[in-house]
Amino acid sequence: MIPSIKNSIWLVALVIALLSCRQGPTLQTYYVDNELKPGFTSIDVPTSFLNIEETSLTEEQKEAYESVDKLNMLAFVVSDSNRTEYETEVAKVKTILKDPKYQELIRGGNSTDGHFVVKYLGEETNIDELVLFGDSDDKGFAIIRVLGDNMNINKIMKLSSVLENADLGDAEIGKFAEMFK
Repeated sequence: MIPSIKNSIWLVALVIALLSCRQGPTLQTYYVDNELKPGFTSIDVPTSFLNIEETSLTEEQKEAYESVDKLNMLAFVVSDSNRTEYETEVAKVKTILKDPKYQELIRGGNSTDGHFVVKYLGEETNIDELVLFGDSDDKGFAIIRVLGDNMNINKIMKLSSVLENADLGDAEIGKFAEMFK
């Protein structure tokens, strides 16, 4: 009788473990599944490659910069020959980003230039992942995942002005941005 009780407990534990696993796709799995596929371009950039002069940063900007570990970027450039695939892939990303765990921060754009959304995982004062997604019917789409520890959205926003003035031409991120000009 004791072995059947033990077996029942193990069975219940196994069922709970399987049910607690997320069944749906995640942005991480989407990235990994597509980073090497034809039509996609991916770049993983540690923050040290951004060519930012830390001595010119304010204390808040420096804290924000140090809280970011790396950037994962994935892009799909649309052409006449892959338009159907583009539409399928955009729909997949939008479905993933509809998950309530991604909290929306900013949304914008228009039908001419395209659309963008900024979402995050975590809390405003303790962000684990910041996600920027933009799509344009004539250029394609890009997903940028900003990964770090204890990122603060207010400090990250102050860091954005530094990134606008940074010399990204030689950096991997500069090459990535050129695809959409």
